[in-house]
This record gives sequence, C-alpha cells and structure tokens, in this order.
Amino acid sequence: SSNSNTATATETDKAKTTKTTNKKKKTSTKKKQRQRQQRPLPGSKAPPDDGWEEIWKLVEELRADKSAPVDTDGAEVLPQQGDGVDDTVYRFQILVALMLSSQTKDKVVGEAMRNLQKHAGGLTIDNIRQMSHEDLNHLIQKVGFHNNKTKYIKQTAEILHEKHGGDIPKTPTEMIEQLPGVGPKMAFIVESIAWGTQSGIGIDTHMHRMFNQLGWVPHTKNPEMTRIELEAWLPREKWVSANYLWVGFGQEVQQFKGRLLRKVVNCSKPREALKLVKRLGLDYNVEAAKVGDGLEDEIRAILRNDDES
Repeated sequence: SSNSNTATATETDKAKTTKTTNKKKKTSTKKKQRQRQQRPLPGSKAPPDDGWEEIWKLVEELRADKSAPVDTDGAEVLPQQGDGVDDTVYRFQILVALMLSSQTKDKVVGEAMRNLQKHAGGLTIDNIRQMSHEDLNHLIQKVGFHNNKTKYIKQTAEILHEKHGGDIPKTPTEMIEQLPGVGPKMAFIVESIAWGTQSGIGIDTHMHRMFNQLGWVPHTKNPEMTRIELEAWLPREKWVSANYLWVGFGQEVQQFKGRLLRKVVNCSKPREALKLVKRLGLDYNVEAAKVGDGLEDEIRAILRNDDES
C-alpha cells in the first residue's frame, strides 16, 4: 500500500510539473506575441528629432572621403566582381565576408577574405565544400571565433549546394532560418548588397550605441530592438545607405579621432559637427591636444565665432 501511495504521489508531482511547464510555455508564447504586437511597424512613428536630416547630411559629408576601415575591407568592397567572376560567386563571397565579420575588425576580415580568394581554386561554394576543415580554419585563423565560423561556412556551402542550386537565398528570412551563424544584421546587409533589395536595416554595435546617444531610439537594449525602432520612423530611401554610412562613422569616432576632428573643422558646418561628435562621446579638447598642429586653436576659434554671432 505504501508503494501505491508513493506511486500516486510521484504521478501527482509529475502532473504538477507538466502543468507548470505548460503554463510557463503558454506565458512565454503570450509574452512573445505581446512583444510582437507592441513592436512599432516601419513608418508608424514620427522622427524623434527635428534636426535628424541635418545630422544625416553632415555625416554623409564627413564620410565622403571613404577613409574608414569598412571602405577598404567591408563586405561591399571585398568580394570579387567582373573579370569572368560568376554572379553566384560574387554573392557567396558577400555572405562569407559578413559571416567572418562578427566580433572581428574589418582589416582582419579583409586579410582572411584575400587568403580564401588566393587559395587554390578561389572562394567558391564548390571549393569550400571540397576544402578540408583544417585548411579552411587555417586560412581564417585570425578572425574571432574562427573554429565556429569554419564549421558554419562549411555547413552553409553544403546547404546552398543542396537546397539553393549553388546560390544564396534571396530573402533575409530564409538566410536567418536556414544558414548557421547568420542573424538579422548579416542577412539584411547581404540582401542589400547581393540582391539590391532592402527589407530591413543591418544594425551593428556602433550604430546601436550612436543612435541611442543621439536619442533616435528609446533606450534600446540591443541592436535588434534598435533596428525595429529606427525603421519605425526612418524614411525607406535612407535604409540602403544607413549601415555603410554609420558603421564607417562609428569606426572613425572610436578609432581615428584625430583624423576625424581634422575633417570636422574643415567641413561646411564645423560648429554643428563638433557638437555631433561630442554627443557621440568624443572629447574634442582632449583629442585636439593629442594631435597638436594648431587644432586646438582652430576649434577655439570656431566656438568663439559661434559665441559672438
């Protein structure tokens, strides 16, 4: 009898556990549905800042010289194109460049891409399929998380060969759902460069940080939420240039402060540009002192003229 009581108690516990688990699942599903419903749709909000267009134009001017790492080693410029290179190879190389890029500086990505392109047979789906895991890992060994990326790139080459006729998918949804290691940021950028369509904005950590600093998104916690909030008000014609423009600007703000300041004082609106970089965390007084060469005096003169006018 005690055995039967124990069995009954165990069954009751199991039933309770199952009930709790099911309840948690339902709550989790409801929470996700609620979050989806609360997400603002593209074009559903007004811009948070009347001056956003002036800032955008200013960043375009400051980026016109194309001197950021993304300009020489980004996914738009690294893939081989023309000279007998098949379009499917070009598109695959865009995808690989972006798969290599996470947690890795553009310069290192550029080096890895050139290693792959120079390797026997070049960077194609068939060559990646035939290449050994060890060879591929060696060619990309300087990129962050190269062991995982080797595995993902090998798996991706097989998937593209078997399911997509040796080409990349056309939609970000297919890329995210079918290709290992590919998230929304990568997928939207690949779509834009490879297919010339833009169903979303690829947001990296630079953009996530800067758009929060500018107050263009409401204190978002991650790049994906930043994307949703930005798309809610940013006109669609700006989507295509957003990533390339702002990633490069973020790189300059963080890594090439002195060079950026030189461009700032020489641009068409130096006062506004100084205010902009200050909002993005660049202390122009400290950096100008490091540069020397009269830059501090130039900045003082710009700010003085503003005070006097």
